[in-house]
Amino acid sequence: MTGRNGSQQGTQRGTQTRVVVVGAGFGGIAAAIELRSHGITDVVILDSAPEIGGTWYYNSYPGAACDVPSHLYSFSFAQRSDWSRLCSPQPEILEYLQGVAKEYGLEEVFEPSVLVSTVRLDEATMTWTVEAQDGRSWQADAVVLATGQLNTPAIPPIPGADDFAGPTMHSARWDHDVDLHGKRVAVVGTGASAVQFVPAIAPEVGKMTVFQRSGNWFFPRKNRYYPPALREFFRRVPGVMRARRFFLKGYLESLTVMIRHPSTVGRLGKLYSTLFMRRQLRDPEVRRKAWPDYTFGCKRILFSSHYLPALERDNVELVTDRVTAIEPDGVRTDDGRHHPADVLIWGTGFKTTEFMFPMDVVGRHGRTLQEEWSDGAHAHLGMTVPGFPSLFVLYGPNTNTSGGSIIVFLEAQVAYVRQALEETARRRAAALEVRRDVEQAFDRRLQAQFEGTAWTQCDSWYRDESGRIVANWPNYMEQYVRAVARIDPAEYDFISR
Repeated sequence: MTGRNGSQQGTQRGTQTRVVVVGAGFGGIAAAIELRSHGITDVVILDSAPEIGGTWYYNSYPGAACDVPSHLYSFSFAQRSDWSRLCSPQPEILEYLQGVAKEYGLEEVFEPSVLVSTVRLDEATMTWTVEAQDGRSWQADAVVLATGQLNTPAIPPIPGADDFAGPTMHSARWDHDVDLHGKRVAVVGTGASAVQFVPAIAPEVGKMTVFQRSGNWFFPRKNRYYPPALREFFRRVPGVMRARRFFLKGYLESLTVMIRHPSTVGRLGKLYSTLFMRRQLRDPEVRRKAWPDYTFGCKRILFSSHYLPALERDNVELVTDRVTAIEPDGVRTDDGRHHPADVLIWGTGFKTTEFMFPMDVVGRHGRTLQEEWSDGAHAHLGMTVPGFPSLFVLYGPNTNTSGGSIIVFLEAQVAYVRQALEETARRRAAALEVRRDVEQAFDRRLQAQFEGTAWTQCDSWYRDESGRIVANWPNYMEQYVRAVARIDPAEYDFISR
């Protein structure tokens, strides 16, 4: 693999690069465009995948689509009027992201198939070395970690998981060569991905057994095609796209209102969800099994008008008994029952609280980011961590949105990162580092804002093992955008060369 200038130097002594961006999804692409558009042109993007796309490259399972409307789940500076439907499918989102990257010339700074193993600070020079598993390395004045929260597939440590005799796959690494027609399929997990692929493959398989740990609260989503006339209206009428994004922001923020106020507005959301789910689930036994047993909004609210009816198909069985073992020919549950299966599919989501790990990130005094986060992930404004100068995390701790578009967060974050680098250059400093007292005070304020919300009322993937909420932003999209709109240099130490 050659370096950015076509040489082989990266394999021997490291390619000199001012900013290394790790991750080529929405966050990494947004960062590269923002930096290059403001004169910070010495940028390289690294990704483990062979193509640009991030999570939308890997998540190609049947039925894969975004559950945020595409007019908001897209860059504000790269709007398109011809989305095929309200929430576009994975191929369309991937095509969009790769098209934006091509339009902004990012292919020339993209290094594919790079599995980063270590990001290490040299305190003598205040530069970072980014090392890949294959021995290549890059030096940088700053590193942007854009791996996100939905990056590493999670497979629970169930005894016998490696002993299954048939094909096994995780939803985020779908094996399209596996023929599911007429097969007995075991699906472990009922998160957002399973909610999409279960109804997509149910008509094809012979028998499907869905193993559920807890039910979900649902809102409807028909996701019909936009008629050509409406797409033409989006394209031709001035201001309509801007107005639509404004409307969608308000609509999605209403979900956050419900979550933040579970005893008032949240009750209305629960009532709406209850009425919808009761209409969808006619079989009282399936309804009993599928019904969530936790506060509305505590876990991710899912949008689907097809998943619950799929559970009532003759060839689908919903099992709520705990899975105790995977056997060569099926799954065993704690009631002693053996469920035969030819194919095993994990719909168990991601290691959301591990962020960029198992990547080794080593900052000041040899302290790793894993050590810094041993009591729970934390970062000032979700981006900067004491002891890790000029290292920025996108879609980092406490920047997930339960009712909004992560693209809004990412655009705000990359503008903040760009300001940070500009301020560092203006002061002729080697790096900037967030003050520990500033970061700790921010974290205390942020965690206090979860008090009284639905997020605190059950266990979810928003929390780490200690129960600390490390994934979600506790407020609204616009509050985050305002919080990061302008960097405050007083919150940082600028380290001289």
